[in-house]
Amino acid sequence: MMPEIDDEWEYLDELDDERPRDTKIDEAKEVLMGELFEQSPEQVYYGRQVEVLFERRFFHWIIARALGELARSGAVSSTEMVLEGRTRVRFYWSTRNRYWRRKAQAARRLILEYSKPSFCRGLGHHAETMFTAALATVGFMPTSENVRSNRGVEWVETGHDLDMVFERDKVAYGTEIKNSLDYIAREELQIKLRMCKRFGIGPLFIMRMAPKSYIEEIRQAGGYSLIFEWQLYPHGNEELARRVRERFGLRVDCPRAIERGTVERFLRWHLRDLGKGGV
Repeated sequence: MMPEIDDEWEYLDELDDERPRDTKIDEAKEVLMGELFEQSPEQVYYGRQVEVLFERRFFHWIIARALGELARSGAVSSTEMVLEGRTRVRFYWSTRNRYWRRKAQAARRLILEYSKPSFCRGLGHHAETMFTAALATVGFMPTSENVRSNRGVEWVETGHDLDMVFERDKVAYGTEIKNSLDYIAREELQIKLRMCKRFGIGPLFIMRMAPKSYIEEIRQAGGYSLIFEWQLYPHGNEELARRVRERFGLRVDCPRAIERGTVERFLRWHLRDLGKGGV
């Protein structure tokens, strides 16, 4: 299974049951037409790529719906290609682009390189290793991993576990680390928040990106969202990261370590909250 890539129209069908149509979709459609399809009519884009390119301005699901509406109306062209097995990817391009097929095929080959199951698993493990080392530099030490129980309290409601538990100043944090282009699933987010509440520990979500609504939900649960934006590729994949950046414009890299300033954001929050008697 390739967790990074989905058919965006299936994604839209799921969203139709959860969210009413947002007026932001119309704004996103204008932006996409002006800044992508009209400005660079020779380019071919895939759905997740466009979501990430504009994620500082629009939620992923807004972009997904905007692309779907543009394609269905005929404003842009679209096709779906099989990556591997039942995993598919949907491409979008300007109706003026008569030579889209070769670029779509080349993009598909590159997507396949970083969508292999072994590579996707490696992304998660690599981020856990890097953030474990980085948090230790500011005093947060790992006490357990793959956590389904904490200090005699079990989680039996679902089969989920927490990636790690970190502790400093006798305060523990149930931690999830997500090194993916897409958001953490909302159901998973809510389950992990309930797990932390049951264990009596603070939630810490370390994520490449998340919508403001998720961040607020974590804050209301007494937790912290540490956003790092750049997807972290394991060492030895510098050439692949370069090609992905150049071809898709995605923020991916192979840094030697997490910048200290990134984890210091969480440290400052921890110390402020500790001073207020929180967590």
